Amino acid sequence: MDDSTADTFVNDDPVPVLAFPGAGSPSPDPSKRSRLKESLSSSKLKEKLQDGASSRSETGFSLQDRLLTKLLQQVIPTEDIDEVLDLPPDKRSSKYIGRPGFSIPLMTNNFRRFNSRIGIVFVFQTRLIRLLTWKNPTHTLSLLAVCTFVCLNPYLLAVLPLAAALLFVMVPAYLVRHPAPPPTLSHSSYSLNGPPIAPPRTIKPAPEMSKDFFRNMRDLQNSMDDFSTLHDAVLKVITPPTNFSNEALSSTVFLFLFVTSCALFIAPHLLPWRLISLLLCWTSIALGHPSVQQFVLEHREAHLRPHERKAQSLLNSWIARDIILDAPPETREVEIFELQKRKGGRKGEWESWIFSPSPYDPLSPQRIAGERPKGTRFFEDVCAPTGWEWDDKKWILDLSSQEWVEERMVQRVEVEVEGERWVTDLVAEDESSGAASKTTKNAGTARAEGNGQSAVGEWRRRRWIRMVRRKG
Repeated sequence: MDDSTADTFVNDDPVPVLAFPGAGSPSPDPSKRSRLKESLSSSKLKEKLQDGASSRSETGFSLQDRLLTKLLQQVIPTEDIDEVLDLPPDKRSSKYIGRPGFSIPLMTNNFRRFNSRIGIVFVFQTRLIRLLTWKNPTHTLSLLAVCTFVCLNPYLLAVLPLAAALLFVMVPAYLVRHPAPPPTLSHSSYSLNGPPIAPPRTIKPAPEMSKDFFRNMRDLQNSMDDFSTLHDAVLKVITPPTNFSNEALSSTVFLFLFVTSCALFIAPHLLPWRLISLLLCWTSIALGHPSVQQFVLEHREAHLRPHERKAQSLLNSWIARDIILDAPPETREVEIFELQKRKGGRKGEWESWIFSPSPYDPLSPQRIAGERPKGTRFFEDVCAPTGWEWDDKKWILDLSSQEWVEERMVQRVEVEVEGERWVTDLVAEDESSGAASKTTKNAGTARAEGNGQSAVGEWRRRRWIRMVRRKG
């Protein structure tokens, strides 16, 4: 393996100076600008990308990689985001160029490039951990001083990016061009105002198969493990009280968040935000000190655990007392009409015909259209509505037949107010075939339409009711 390169970001080296690519690149020749502009058009660039990918897949990779890539391209669907979202193409943007599908050679190449350049993230991560864990107390105290100034005067937040650019970008870059004199020379003859004596430092990716490359792979491996562990730990803490597996606890969390949001929306100006942010900042940084962590771990069981158990018991008792979730389910009344028809004409016997959800009265749309009643032949085949279940064990005959007839404004029927509560059709005398005399009104019946001469028709019905409740 090669030795460590001085121009790459790794955890062991000092923080180098960032150099943005293209800043020192020479400008193109004026005679070539027209050809360069034409070659950078969206259509030309898309074709070149496709041709370059195909040529790389044909020449730069093995036969096994190419065969596996073709197989995965057949299995994994390639969908464009614009096609999924049905968005119109934006021809003004270079992002309209199609993104390549999944490819193992392309994935390998991108991982190499990514791993060569990810060192800056691990450098920042390592330095931040050292800063928060008090590896160098003077640096951490300096951070506390900066945080104190920002908390007491939030307008200083606008200065932080500029100060960071000056201290961590500009000053190191200038010191690279104007290095300190060697120990053999006297410092009196050294001046920072002279011409630069060293070339500017640029950042290069870590070469493959070098120590820095494998250090980045090590840090990337550990970062993936840390992220997975943190992800699982956060889900373990957040998911139970928020996914309504325990509805009482989740309802308490929802109520607390709702009340807190309303209070902060109404009166946020009454809170001392500077003092709160200062306390949070000092507390979070102080907890990173090893002595503080050791003190907290030693006294947690003796002092914190009893208070945690007491707070948990108070919360559980409040939830059991004030959060009521055992409300009775919603109940409704459903109905079914038992229809009977005369057998052998209007003077024959009545026979059971069907159980229908509609009364099939003389003026119903089904009767006028000449349709047959819809329903089921047997009482046991009547099912509860979708999303509901039976609350009673059996059907009950509706004894208030006169009421539902009046509510539906059913006409040309005869209603039994006693007995089996049948509601029978009535037809005019001139419409009934074979009727010799006027049908008399029996005791215990009432007619919904009393004008003119009428006779009993061929259909009658009565109403059955039953209670249903919504499924939990």
